[in-house]
Parts: sequence; C-alpha cells; structure tokens
Amino acid sequence: MLRHVVQVIDRAAAVRPARRLLLPEVRWALAALVLFLAGLAADLGGGPAWLYWTLYLGCYAAGGWEPLLAGLRALRERTLDVDLLMVVAAVGAAAIGQVLDGGLLIVIFATSGALEAVATQRTADSVRSLLDLTGEADTYEVGDEFVVRPGERIGGDGVVLDGASEVDQSSITGESMPVPKAVGDEVFAGTLNGTGVLRVRVTRDSSDTVLARIVAMVEEASATKAKTQLFIEKIEQRYSVGVVAATLALFLVPLVFGAGLQETLLRAMTFMIVASPCAVVLATMPPLLSAIANAGRHGVLVKSAVVLERLGTTERVAFDKTGTLTEGAPRVVEVRPLGMSEQDVLRFAAAAEQASEHPLGRAIVAAADRVPQARDFRAEPGRGVHAVVDGRQVFVGRDDGEVVREAEADGRTAVLVRVDGEPAGVLGLADRVRADARAAVTALSWASPVLLTGDNPRAAARVADEVGITDVRAGLLPQDKVAAVRELGERVLLVGDGVNDAPALAAANTGIAMGRAGSDLALETADAVVVRDELTAIPAVVALARRARRLVLANLAIAGGFIVGLVLWDLFGELPLPLGVAGHEGSTVLVALNGLRLLREKAWRG
Repeated sequence: MLRHVVQVIDRAAAVRPARRLLLPEVRWALAALVLFLAGLAADLGGGPAWLYWTLYLGCYAAGGWEPLLAGLRALRERTLDVDLLMVVAAVGAAAIGQVLDGGLLIVIFATSGALEAVATQRTADSVRSLLDLTGEADTYEVGDEFVVRPGERIGGDGVVLDGASEVDQSSITGESMPVPKAVGDEVFAGTLNGTGVLRVRVTRDSSDTVLARIVAMVEEASATKAKTQLFIEKIEQRYSVGVVAATLALFLVPLVFGAGLQETLLRAMTFMIVASPCAVVLATMPPLLSAIANAGRHGVLVKSAVVLERLGTTERVAFDKTGTLTEGAPRVVEVRPLGMSEQDVLRFAAAAEQASEHPLGRAIVAAADRVPQARDFRAEPGRGVHAVVDGRQVFVGRDDGEVVREAEADGRTAVLVRVDGEPAGVLGLADRVRADARAAVTALSWASPVLLTGDNPRAAARVADEVGITDVRAGLLPQDKVAAVRELGERVLLVGDGVNDAPALAAANTGIAMGRAGSDLALETADAVVVRDELTAIPAVVALARRARRLVLANLAIAGGFIVGLVLWDLFGELPLPLGVAGHEGSTVLVALNGLRLLREKAWRG
C-alpha cells in the first residue's frame, strides 16, 4: 500500500491539518465500515437476505474500488500485488456465499489505507512550519546589511557589524540559554534577537543558510524513510503471483484431463479461499493497531503501523538535551552569597530584573519569594541590567570574576549581583532536568542511550551525569546530529523536540517528539509524539512495540500453519468447502483475538 505515498502527498499537500478527516481515503474507509456494520447488524438480526447483501456489497464498492483500481494499474505494469488479490478473494468469498468474510477483509484494507494517508498528510505539512522562522532570508544576498531590533528574528546567516545583544538560537543549536553576540560574532537565520539592536552583514546566500540546510535534510531523510514497508508487504508480490498461479493451475489442468467443470471450479475456489491472506492480514494489523490505540490512551501518538513495527526493532536510543531531557527553560539552581544572605541576594536581583524581558531575568524573578519595587531601570544589552532598589544601586549581569568562573565550571550560566558597586552574590542558572528523565534513561539502558546536543560540553556533561548517560556528544549542529544518528546504526530511536532536531528525527529509524515543548516541525517530522511530555512513556511504548512485533510473528506462524494445512488438504485430499471456510474463518478469528490482547491495560503496564 505504501507505494501510493507520492500520489497521496501530491493530493494532500493543499489540505490543512484540520481537514485531514476529509481525505478521500478516510471518507471511503468510513463509508465501508458503516456499511459493513449495518450489514452485520441486519445479518445477525435475521433481516432479509437482500438487505444485508446490498449493504455488504456497498461495503465492497466503497472500500474496494481504490485497491481494485490500484491492482489493475499494477497489472498494466506487469506486477501483481496483495491489493488485487484481496479484492479477488473478497469477490470469490461473495460468489460462494461468504459475503461477510469478504466484507471484513475489505474494511481492514480500507482502514489501513486511511491511517496511512493521514500519516502521510502530516509529513507533507512538516516543512511548511519553517516559514515562520525564515523571516526575510530570501530577500538578502551575500554582502547585504540589515538591522535586527529587539524581539525580531534574524533574517539571514551573517556576522555582527555593530551592536550587542543576546540571541536565542535554541532552534538551530539547541542551546538552552541565550548566547551573547557582539561585533564579529556569527548569527543564524531564524534565531530570535533579545533586547539589543544588531547590525548584521549577510555572509551566506539564502539557499545555503543553516535553516535552509535543515529543510533540505528533512526532505531528503523523509523521502528515504518513506520507502519502509510492513513486513507482510515486502513479500506480497511473490505471494500474490503464487496464489493466482496455483488457483489457475487447479482450475485449468484438471479440465485438460477431462475433469468436470463444476467440481474443478469448486476445488479452485476452495483453494482461493483457504489460501487467501485474510488471516495473514489480520495477523499483522490488529496487534499493531491495538498497540497504537493503547499507546494513544496513555499519551503517545504513533502515526502508523509501519512506525510501530520499526519502533519494535529499536537497538539504540539517542536523546536531545534541551526541551527533551530538560524542561527547556532556565531556573535558578544555586545562590552563592558574598557578604549578604541568599534571600537578600535574590531579592535585590529579582527587583532589578523585574522589568527585564530576558529569559534569565524572568527566571530570577520567578525564584524570589518577595520582589520589592525598583526604579531607574536600565538594560545594557549583552551585559546586564541596572536599577535602584531600596535606595541602593544594583547591577545584575555578566562578569569575568573567579566566583563566576567557578559556577560556570559546573555547567551553569552564572550572573553576578552587585549592590552599590560591591559583589553581593552569584546566581547559577541552568535548564532543570525533568523529574522522570533518569527513570526513562534507566529503563532504556539495554539500548545504550546517547546524548546528542548542540549545547556546550559542560552543560551537556552536567545533564548526562544527572540522568545516567555516559555517551555524550555536544556542540552538534543539525547536520552533525544526522551524522551521529547514522553512525549509531540502522535501528536508532531519536527523542527530540526542536527545529534543530528535525533532520535527525527524519533520518533516524524512528523519531519521537516531545509534544508540549516541541516545535511544529519536530512534531510533524517525528514518527510518534509524546503528547503529555512524560519521558517514562518512551520506554513503555518501545516495550509495547516489541511485544506487538512478537505477537505479529506468532500470529503469522498460526495463520501460515492454517493456510498450509488447509491447502495441502485441498490439494491432496477432498476438503469440503464448508470445512475449508470454517478453518479459514477459525484462523482469522483466532489471530484477530490474539492481536486484540494488546488493547488491555496490562499490555501497557507490562
């Protein structure tokens, strides 16, 4: 079914996310399901045959016309696939009175196609979310100069010619704290300027900015991963050809040797029914769809059955730092007083920062219990703020003193508080590690977790030590993260949240995004989303996916055993049609019920 991805993307590109339920695949699948359920109710309720036959045949038409058309197109290209075989098997079932069996098969295939179309639509929307970040990048050429005012996004990659400020470049590098920028420093398109004014000269063409390369990497990696198929789809061609060839042989060869038409046709139809992959399809989809539903109830959105299958093959796990293992916002984690109490240091600092719009200033204000009024506030971009608090001159900002360097040596951002020109204390700020981060990492210890971050090595080492990760790779730009993911192997799960994580999320075998703090691009690019930002849901959903994969393999063995047994009976014995249908239906029901076990609460907790 995934061979239609390109066509689906073309059709879906103009459809807004809110209208995904109006996708043609979704509408036809819903119509097929409604007609099937209505027919089933009429059938089991003792309604007239003409009524439930009409409803079942309506289900055939609604859910089967597209697979039939796709199968005929494949035939025109001299290929044969399970889509066409499913329709033929469903029609064959109806021809011998087993219209319910065929209807169920049609509904399963239509539902699977609809889920795939919705997931593909989300992928088609992903790159468009970068438009909000690009600003006026396309209007600048190398050598152009432009001014960036406070709170504006930087419109192109370049170098600072004049001014000083602090720039939030977490969207590109993943650094949790704003980075000071002064004359001669490099800035990136799409990053957010702080309180200062910068004059920037463009040094890269708009097609070669870091942001543009992120877009290209996401598109390239997504296109590569879109080729992945469910295990059963990888063998569909050979299986389909084999079943059709065997059915034709069972019908034609006996006729050549003088066998009766009715007897030969009955044997061939019996073979088609018992060899049809109904049980094989049900062996695969119910466990995967049940696991997806169970994960959804617990706050993890898995976008398709293919994703869940890949998730179950995970061998290595890589984590982003900022916004993933950490909360993504600075907090005051240490107060080092120098001549006054901790409370007074915080009180003076918070009062001075009360009018500041800087993230560090907001964090300092949030940490204080009581914030007195301040006057004569003045911000010095790239340095700090000045204010008068209780009649005393207060400065809060950067400094190169030894106490500050000691605090920064622990991987924190340190600011000095001066009162009347004298050092009063040092505040250490850091991005706080999520409460459940260590538990999540510990639960995935079998996958040798790795930390991949664009932040500086000291901050990365501090977080890694807190959560229990020993393999740390810091200072990575988006392309470096992609390379690191590929270096880890083919079955890598990456957990991230930012724009800078999107290429790596697309390149990884499976990508999971944090839902609340995640950027639009990360949420759309990722294969799964942790809606409630609970890190412990990640090892849980991986375990569920591994359980689903084991169940699929067990179901395939059961379905294959039934098919082989019934086929051999039909070929070398006299298999009565009712018994063949009963055996086929029995295997179908058995594997379906086995797959539905993953809907239970115990499957998630286990």
